[in-house]
Amino acid sequence: MAVRPVVLALSRSGEAVAHRVAALIDGDVHGRDGRVDHAAAWFPNALDHARDLFAAGVPVVGVCASGILIRAVAPLLSDKRGEPPVVSVSDDGAVVVPLLGGHRGANRLAAMIAEGLGAVAAVTTAGDVAMGVALDAPPLGYRLANPGDAKAAMAAMLAGEGVRVTGENIFDIKDMGGAVELVVSEAPVAGSDRRLVYHPQRYALGLGCARGCETEELWDLVCRTLEEAGIAPGAVACVASIDLKADEAAMNAVARRLGVPFRLFSAAELEAYAGQLANPSEVVFAEVGCHGVSEGAALACGGQLVVEKRKTANATCALSRSEAVITEMPGRARGRLSVLGIGPGQASWRTPEVSRLVAEADELVGYGLYIDLLGPLAAGKSRSDFPLGGEEARCRYALEQAGQGKSVALICSGDAGIYAMGALVFELLDRGPEAQGVSDAARRVEVVCSPGVSALQAAAARAGAPLGHDFCTISLSDLLTPREDIIRRLNSAAEGDFVIAFYNPVSKTRRTLLSEARDILLKHRPADTPVLLASSLGRPEESLRYRRLADLQVDEVDMLTVVLVGSSNSRLAQLGEGPRMFTPRGYARKIDGDLAEVRTGKALK
Repeated sequence: MAVRPVVLALSRSGEAVAHRVAALIDGDVHGRDGRVDHAAAWFPNALDHARDLFAAGVPVVGVCASGILIRAVAPLLSDKRGEPPVVSVSDDGAVVVPLLGGHRGANRLAAMIAEGLGAVAAVTTAGDVAMGVALDAPPLGYRLANPGDAKAAMAAMLAGEGVRVTGENIFDIKDMGGAVELVVSEAPVAGSDRRLVYHPQRYALGLGCARGCETEELWDLVCRTLEEAGIAPGAVACVASIDLKADEAAMNAVARRLGVPFRLFSAAELEAYAGQLANPSEVVFAEVGCHGVSEGAALACGGQLVVEKRKTANATCALSRSEAVITEMPGRARGRLSVLGIGPGQASWRTPEVSRLVAEADELVGYGLYIDLLGPLAAGKSRSDFPLGGEEARCRYALEQAGQGKSVALICSGDAGIYAMGALVFELLDRGPEAQGVSDAARRVEVVCSPGVSALQAAAARAGAPLGHDFCTISLSDLLTPREDIIRRLNSAAEGDFVIAFYNPVSKTRRTLLSEARDILLKHRPADTPVLLASSLGRPEESLRYRRLADLQVDEVDMLTVVLVGSSNSRLAQLGEGPRMFTPRGYARKIDGDLAEVRTGKALK
């Protein structure tokens, strides 16, 4: 989905302007908590919130001093080609300044805001200042074939070499017959630092193939078809096929290589074009319910069929052409389920990739508390809250929604693959229909897993370095794991002298396993083995407590507590900033060995 821009209102003096700006750019207003009266979401710290939005790829417009936004995003600056727009607007709405992402929409955003407010847009990008255009940011529906040459071409134009236009004048720029040529063509044209080539995206590529078709077979067919038709790959706006092929690896790979969306249609939707097919097939109809896949999919995207079905042993393709460039994608997307670990709850522990996937999602699914921990990043999103204990229903729902073509984010605390929903998602996908799996459409969605800071990692970081040597995790919940299996694992981990992280240590009705675990461990490690009780990590109520293993009491532990038990080698050091727990890896022995070699002269040989 297209990510909606966010307008930050930091004070009441700029609140009215913020709402005007949001209306102009179809954005959401996020307000500083306690300083703004009306907003879609609230944030306590402007720097942290702007940084989080920027990391998620969200366009940010701040009604505030430019310096606030600069300080917020400065630590994240790396590649200007991937940075979202950042724009500042003065509290009185008189000045609009695009700060970052000028060639990724910030200049256009600033111009739109300035026009709507009657303000001045302080655009400083050289091309925009000199000619009112950014040559590496063509209008929607056009693709620059050689973006790497744009900087040199722009420099030449600014140096006075002038410009000439071949084909459509998409920038509405004056043709001076100069040395720098702007070419707009559907056909392949060689570009250079004095020739920028733009392709109007008027073509839709329909694909069909046998299940498991090799990517290179399909890709070679597409390349040959385009080459023989004299059509540049950049002139293709989308790849399309029947929805049964949503998860076909070769088709998805072709779409990625072309850098265009992969769009899907049902058999009934494709059959509506049966009368326009050049090569209808009864065999195909018997197999999938329509008389043609590649030609039908190309036609379903609009326009006229200009390249009839071409085929190899396992693949087919066809092309349609629309009179206008294609900017509204037909059909539906494949659907994506992002299984996300958001960390223990502290926004600064959430990865930029997770924030980006949340921002891109059409719907958020999860336990309500976990979605709430996203704070303003979840504002304006459709959300479906599930209670604790509804894990399978939660995952099933998320998969089925993605099966409808949506981008869905399944929100988990910590890491989604550690005692969370990741494994259950794949279990549901692996089940057959007879085992209450999910629908065929849900089985074809793209599943993306993005890691989060686990409670184990967060607790260890707060403590010092207790996981410096071999460790394991054991859940003490016997709801899903037989009690005898838990006891067996406890004995094995105790005998192996692992550092152990206990998840789900107790519940209201389960109070004995933690004390049994303590007693088992005491048979294999000292009574003064350090134990960390870490609760509500990353949240205002965070608590860290240290105990001796022999003194560990069940009543001071709850379900929000991670219990880290050291090995027989773990230590609790009393340092200047307080106690720090660590487990030596054995470097002292290595150093002793190195010194011995030096003393005997072996290290010099």
